[in-house]
Amino acid sequence: MTIKLGDTIFREGTILLVNAWAVHRDPNVWDDPTSFKPERFEGLQVQPSKLIPFRKGRRSCPDSGLAQRVVGLALRSLIQSFDWKRIDEEEIDLVEGTGVSTPKVKLPEKTCVSRREWTPQTIHHPQQLAGSKVRTRDLRLHLQQPQPPDQAPEGS
Repeated sequence: MTIKLGDTIFREGTILLVNAWAVHRDPNVWDDPTSFKPERFEGLQVQPSKLIPFRKGRRSCPDSGLAQRVVGLALRSLIQSFDWKRIDEEEIDLVEGTGVSTPKVKLPEKTCVSRREWTPQTIHHPQQLAGSKVRTRDLRLHLQQPQPPDQAPEGS
């Protein structure tokens, strides 16, 4: 059995894969697709078929939602916890190599990372405060000046 799709004929048993590299670099969809512009994804409204980082269909990533959350949390944690500086003014080479995950040809070899100084504060979760008779209007003050959940603010 054969299937004709456009001008192409596919024989039975042919494995078809979506070329995610080409989809993500389509100049009809993306402005200057080969340039590194993370801001292009802010408030992005694009058809799902134009952005497929986790593939589609039966063989898609089974937990792409978790992966997106974990990467976001890890990145936020690194940005919040450290000060990042370039050691020199050399630009980072963003040329991609070949492979399943399109790794960078040359990885950055040096950076300066220093831990940020901050004072940890305990913030009690609203569920912990549920039995403490804290009124809604007092909740903001209570979160700014943490107290153990068994001690309600005065005047409640």
